[in-house]
Amino acid sequence: MKTKRALYAGTFDPFTNGHLDIVQRAIKIFDEVVVLVAVSPTKKPFMSTEKRVSVLKKLFANEPKIKIDHWSGLIVDYARINRIGSIVRGLRPTGDFEIEFQMASMNRKINPDCDTVFLMTSEKLYYISSSLVKEVYHHNGDISSFVPPLVYDELNKIVSEKTEE
Repeated sequence: MKTKRALYAGTFDPFTNGHLDIVQRAIKIFDEVVVLVAVSPTKKPFMSTEKRVSVLKKLFANEPKIKIDHWSGLIVDYARINRIGSIVRGLRPTGDFEIEFQMASMNRKINPDCDTVFLMTSEKLYYISSSLVKEVYHHNGDISSFVPPLVYDELNKIVSEKTEE
């Protein structure tokens, strides 16, 4: 029997409870999910690629169905090289559909062997985005209910290291 593998990619800066919800639901559908930290040339991340990968490896250390990796190219190329047939994307009711549909169409054109699977973000989490979480965090707001505890602790470590310098 063929293993059903999926790819869930994002900058994950930071990885939120919304992301966690999508991963937890995706592993119910797929035999393996690669959580891929995408390196975007247009974004300036708060956490380094290495730190995001490290945090995700710790977060999913006890989940054998989840693999963590990073990539700086097109995610459909990563999927092709690694023989992954599905890309998982989360959809929020905040205008995501248009851009996600366009991206899925482009990806399908580039790699016809890879389909995009959309999962609706849970109603309790649809308002969470990494950008908003960072904004709240930079203004000393409490983000503990928006990110997994491990992510929250790592963010605080980064800030305390920067203030000690």
